[in-house]
Amino acid sequence: MTLKTFPKFTKVQGFWRRQGFVKFVFVSLFGLFSYHAISVSTIDNQERSIQERAAKQASNIQTKVARRGDILDRHGNILASSRLLKRVILDPMLIHAAFIPDLAKALDMNEERLSTLIAKKRKRKSRYLPIKKNLTLTSPILINLIAFKKQRIKVCNNETINTKISLINKVLNAVRWQNVKGEEIVVEKCRKRRVGQGVVLQQDTQRYYPKSASMAPLLGRVNAENKGGSGIESEFENILAGTNGKTTLNFKTDHAYFNPTIESELSHGQNIELTIDTDIQFHAYAAIKKSVLKHEADSGSAIILSPNGEVLAMVNYPADDPNDKSLYNPSHYRNRVLSDKVEPGSTMKPFTMLLALDQGKITAEEDELIDVSKSIGHLKSNKKVRKYGDAITVKKILQKSHNLGTVNVSERLSKEDMYSTWSKLGFSHPLGLIPSIENSGSLRHFYSWGLADKRTLSFGHGPMETNLAQLARAYLVFANDGAIPPLKLVKNMPTYEQNTQVFSKKTTNKIATLLDSVASWDGSGYRARVKGYDVAGKTGTAEMVVNGRYHKDGAKRTFFTGFVPVIKPKYIMAVRLDYPKKCYNYYHPEKLNSCEGSNSAAIVFSDTMERILTNDDSIQVSLR
Repeated sequence: MTLKTFPKFTKVQGFWRRQGFVKFVFVSLFGLFSYHAISVSTIDNQERSIQERAAKQASNIQTKVARRGDILDRHGNILASSRLLKRVILDPMLIHAAFIPDLAKALDMNEERLSTLIAKKRKRKSRYLPIKKNLTLTSPILINLIAFKKQRIKVCNNETINTKISLINKVLNAVRWQNVKGEEIVVEKCRKRRVGQGVVLQQDTQRYYPKSASMAPLLGRVNAENKGGSGIESEFENILAGTNGKTTLNFKTDHAYFNPTIESELSHGQNIELTIDTDIQFHAYAAIKKSVLKHEADSGSAIILSPNGEVLAMVNYPADDPNDKSLYNPSHYRNRVLSDKVEPGSTMKPFTMLLALDQGKITAEEDELIDVSKSIGHLKSNKKVRKYGDAITVKKILQKSHNLGTVNVSERLSKEDMYSTWSKLGFSHPLGLIPSIENSGSLRHFYSWGLADKRTLSFGHGPMETNLAQLARAYLVFANDGAIPPLKLVKNMPTYEQNTQVFSKKTTNKIATLLDSVASWDGSGYRARVKGYDVAGKTGTAEMVVNGRYHKDGAKRTFFTGFVPVIKPKYIMAVRLDYPKKCYNYYHPEKLNSCEGSNSAAIVFSDTMERILTNDDSIQVSLR
């Protein structure tokens, strides 16, 4: 058997040199790769390895924003709501010049202006340009942009490139033995690009107040962070705001997928339904605004209640439109009905008469006369005081708002009984409507009273101050047979306070009929009359306290508190004007008079009630 032999390989010239070079390159590349692999595995950034950093980057928190609840009136009409909107954000670095003509058309903008804005941002290398805000979901601009983002446009650019170099030169460049580049040439490259890459549509919300300024001091408004800044918006923030939903997505290396973990459940804000009637609110606001402007008052406020204590309207002027973010004056969001404590003046006289009648100190009949011929304390009995006679009836005292006659009746009452009654009426006690802004007023304990305190208390001065809502609530005794219920501003909100019986039914009915004469041609509240309806109430005027002293040069607050109809009232309203400066004579409108409750606040009551009663068929027109 013959063995087959193979010829020997013949080594070509330079074989060992070429083989050595290939081995060297392979070893060098392997060493470079190993070095980088070891370095990467041990890189530490702020005591955190690259693996940890990667895991952190693989974790993502997704937030779903809760929708803020609406504020509604008693009939379900929207007073405040969060509208779903869109805003358009551009990335100038991704907006090619070829996109601008069509983009400007979609945005309904001037092409030159859009181009200038983008150029300015590109110059600063900014990638954020908000271009449109508050777009409704049916906005033509939004519809145009959705169509625009689907387009593709052929974009051509001149690019500088290097010509190819040999494989050997690439390897030598890689190991940094040399730095050889190909020849630079300029070529035109064209490709179709989706134009929407630099256009982002973001979801946005805007708090909208349909009733504008008429509700502003009551509702307040939200701040830049969409949180309640004042009023109802702030007081009930925890109910209206809801809770954002947060989900964490963690990358699991052993399963290679994202595992969602719910951090907090999405809970949208709840709606709040107020007892407010938007129509009544509008009528009251219009009347207050008209009066403040006509009488050049500093401000005005009013509140209207139903017999069961529900707040039908709570208005203040001046007030700003909360939809206009360029306007913000804190005083125009001040809810003076609740936040200001004042001396209510002669609007308190009916309660002095109620207490005296309830205790049998007076009869309030036409044949009963109260002596006003003698001075009591600082109240002098002069010719002006006695112009109705040396002795007058209780009806006349209320009708003409007679201070000396009222004090004469209060002399028959004890300090303890007056203090107890005023306290039962709710003065100095919180109402709980909007606790964060409410001023409960004050009622000093009778232990600290002197004779002057008891006397001045009988006509709304001295040891008491109150807010307008407390004053209106006290008048609810005329609608509830001598009792007063707690006030209510939010429907379906539980209340634990019970009705408080203050006077007897017989007493309140008697004084109510006497207050009817106040809003008559012969009474101080003649301008509160509403043609065709029975109206009862009481005027009030109080000098304002400036720097701790009563202002003697005309700075006054004027009041009117009344109800309609006289028997079984349906509406109870309290009005206050701060420092009205121009009040007119009824018979001579061209002549100015000193401003009193009779010629300023009473007019607000009449204007408001006339509009309300015209639209309320449940109240019969009087034949008087």
